[in-house]
Amino acid sequence: MKDFIIPDRDFGTPAAKSKTLVTLTIDGFDVTVPEGTSIMRAAAEIGIQVPKLCATDSVDAFGSCRLCLVEIEGRAGTPASCTTPVAPGLKVHTQTGKLKQLRRGVMELYISDHPLDCLTCSANGDCELQDMAGAVGLRDVRYEAVDTHFRAKNTSGEANPQWKAKDESNPYFTYDPAKCIVCSRCVRACEEVQGTFALTIEGRGFDSRVSFGMRSDTALSSDCVSCGACVQACPTATLQEKSIIEIGTPSHSVITTCAYCGVGCQFKAEMRGDELVRMTPYKNGKANRGHSCVKGRFAWGYATHKDRILKPMIRDAITDPWREVTWAEAMEFAASRITALQAKYGRQSVGVITSSRCTNEETYLVQKLARAVFLNNNTDTCARVCHSPTGYGLGQTFGTSAGTQDFDSVEAADVIMVIGANPAAGHPVFASRMKKRLRKGAKLIVVDPRRTETVEGAHYKAAHHLALTPGTNVAVVSALAHVIVTEKLYNEDFIRSRCDWDEFMDYAEFISQPRHSPEAVQMVTGVPAEEIRGAARLYATGGNAAIYYGLGVTEHSQGSTTVIGIANLAMLTGNIGRPGVGVNPLRGQNNVQGSCDMGSFPHELPGYRHVKGPEVRAIFEKAWGVQIDPEPGLRIPNMLDAAVDGTFKGLYCQGEDILQSDPDTHHVAAGLAAMECVIVHDLFLNETANYAHVFFPGSSFLEKDGTFTNAERRINRVRKVMAPKAHYADWEVTQMLANAILEKAGRPTWTYTHPAQVMDEIALTTPSFARVTYDLLDEMGSVQWPCNDKAPEGTPTMHIDGFVRGKGRFIVTEYVPTDEKSGPRFPLLLTTGRILSQYNVGAQTRRTANTTWHPEDVLEIHPHDAENRGIHEGDWVRLASRSGETTLRATITDKVAPGVVYTTFHHPDTQANVITTDFSDWATNCPEYKVTAVQVSPSNGPTEWQEEYSAQAALSRRILAAE
Repeated sequence: MKDFIIPDRDFGTPAAKSKTLVTLTIDGFDVTVPEGTSIMRAAAEIGIQVPKLCATDSVDAFGSCRLCLVEIEGRAGTPASCTTPVAPGLKVHTQTGKLKQLRRGVMELYISDHPLDCLTCSANGDCELQDMAGAVGLRDVRYEAVDTHFRAKNTSGEANPQWKAKDESNPYFTYDPAKCIVCSRCVRACEEVQGTFALTIEGRGFDSRVSFGMRSDTALSSDCVSCGACVQACPTATLQEKSIIEIGTPSHSVITTCAYCGVGCQFKAEMRGDELVRMTPYKNGKANRGHSCVKGRFAWGYATHKDRILKPMIRDAITDPWREVTWAEAMEFAASRITALQAKYGRQSVGVITSSRCTNEETYLVQKLARAVFLNNNTDTCARVCHSPTGYGLGQTFGTSAGTQDFDSVEAADVIMVIGANPAAGHPVFASRMKKRLRKGAKLIVVDPRRTETVEGAHYKAAHHLALTPGTNVAVVSALAHVIVTEKLYNEDFIRSRCDWDEFMDYAEFISQPRHSPEAVQMVTGVPAEEIRGAARLYATGGNAAIYYGLGVTEHSQGSTTVIGIANLAMLTGNIGRPGVGVNPLRGQNNVQGSCDMGSFPHELPGYRHVKGPEVRAIFEKAWGVQIDPEPGLRIPNMLDAAVDGTFKGLYCQGEDILQSDPDTHHVAAGLAAMECVIVHDLFLNETANYAHVFFPGSSFLEKDGTFTNAERRINRVRKVMAPKAHYADWEVTQMLANAILEKAGRPTWTYTHPAQVMDEIALTTPSFARVTYDLLDEMGSVQWPCNDKAPEGTPTMHIDGFVRGKGRFIVTEYVPTDEKSGPRFPLLLTTGRILSQYNVGAQTRRTANTTWHPEDVLEIHPHDAENRGIHEGDWVRLASRSGETTLRATITDKVAPGVVYTTFHHPDTQANVITTDFSDWATNCPEYKVTAVQVSPSNGPTEWQEEYSAQAALSRRILAAE
């Protein structure tokens, strides 16, 4: 296999950002670098590697190891090259007799207190200490230390107080103090890159060692979030991936993109043969800049988990056991059923659900399957239940359905407002970059019912936490706007030049009404008026102000209204069109943005163009050779309603588990049960597959080529690092199904041979992707759409000179309380969210060691509410709403306010969505997950429904033994 890896060698120290250039001479070679660059980095720029141990370019220079000494003509001594900046005219020597002697002496001291078990050490061949010993020419060690850190007993046979046992508590890496050289790289990575501050150096001098906090703390019990930054920074085997210990060092690497959240981190998939050894964050990844989280870094074991289904399966009825068949048999079965359903019930009787987990190319083909093969627009995607209000709200106000900035932009922000999102748990790599900016002085405003990890962390705290009552987002955002307008804090020049002034005047008249004041809404929102006023003034006057928001904004009955209100705030203050500002949705899944871009919604063709437009349909009719239905198709909720009514009969569901992820589980189950052909295409027999008649094995992101588009519109390459375990990548399976149906109808079949051809078709038909090719992505690493003739290298920042729609549009945001009301029977409000270690419905992360941190969903409840109900920590509780009930264990915390409870939805045993209602956003049908009236009471264990569901799931997953 040919590796695809752009050189990412370590330059020793971070790059300087100065635009002033400096020229100096190193070992006789002239080199010109930005002012502030270290001599070490300047040397590396021309290929001269100065020996180093404590230096790495992911953290600031430290200057402790004394191995990188250089001599400078005209200066006394031998300064450390990592901490010495360049200066004009310097003449530097990196290799002299004096330097060689000094370096050998330094290295000799390191080696004298280090175990010499190199041949059997797990870092053999991947150890910088070993490499540097060779680089400085160390051939023997004259010292034999009496006291060491690597012997359990001293020379007299007594226990050695300096020795510490290896810490293997973390499921993914080990900490071996015996091999620590106290370079502090891990500590600095934890502080500077991750921002957790979980590591420290305890003791002084010879007694100093890396510690996970208190002496009694282990890697697992400490504040460590297992992001892997320390492991990556460690130059020895002190911090080591267990996969390296078990498998050995990798032999080759391929650059690919993480398949978890919408940050879009790039990784080096490091392989030995076709076995994945480790995932190392790629330092040139433009979204993650060499950082990672516990999921992307370590939680990839699901790809080889025993639960994966690797053979196609069919069954006549959902009460039958599954029967393994060949791919040809499965395709014939599925095609015959779909064809028969359309013949009997009409062409609108079947549809597709595309995946936000699959590539752009695969998603494009699934919506094409609906439009060009089924000949209807019954296509939808999981964005329906998460970020569809983003598409509507930003489309109406700015003219495009996506975030305005790149992630680098946060480094220029002076004020950061986070609304309805918890980046520390949901988007941790972005959160690390955000926290770094906060530690440098930026101010933080958090709008969230809970006191999340984002509100306060190591060395930062939100200036304002607006702990609103769930469901009152619009009232809070309107109150913020009220303060800005009535106190004349708005940017009149920006509004006059970039927006419609008449629309602004109408909006200003509306928002200035006393009923929108912080004092007027205080009783509704639960937020003190002065907190809202303070936050509004800070946002409007604090400099560059950026808004980042998540599902706590969109998953409401007024989700679209809140997105519009957020856009209004940005336009009011002129915080659009430059670095450090903007409106930025934090997308939940790896390709939510891409699945929307690709035309997965029933009313839009790729590129967010309405299906009613004849000129748009003509583009695709020419490319596809079919006539496209001008009428929008069914959304997911409409499909389920129609199924219950008996008019929707067949579904191809790729990579989504709607039974676990969509609201009102009872209704979803009823809709699926009423269908006559449900085709599930996934890695595992998920919850939706309980009601399926056909199962197509899916391929993981490691087994395919393609692209993902992240939350910043960045199109990243996904590269195949191993052959598909079920023989076909997902795009090939969709093509096989399409061709099986087309052949029955005597119509021309699809002939793609590689995803690059699909991307060429996307570029041909979709203006925002017009210049995107695999060659361009390989050359540039990634690009952000729009990427076209006007922006051939992509568009990091949107709306610089004008909005996509022309003039920015102010829209009135009337607060309409949700129909879901608390009362005597259901007095509490339930809101839901995610946790760091788990992901979405948990299909992937539950099949990894991440369950160490979150083995089950729990209910957060305030001490006051718990005491009133006789509930103690860890008790089983019954969580009931008007829609259903479930049981789970309680945890008592003041992170939630009295009257509010919170849970996650990662485990199917809990099925939190059996509780949620069928209320949804007025514009997009995005479900109202975040506001459900509930009651909580003590319980003895699982409900009758949970037991019945578990039994039904077990029955539906029976697989006949192979004959």
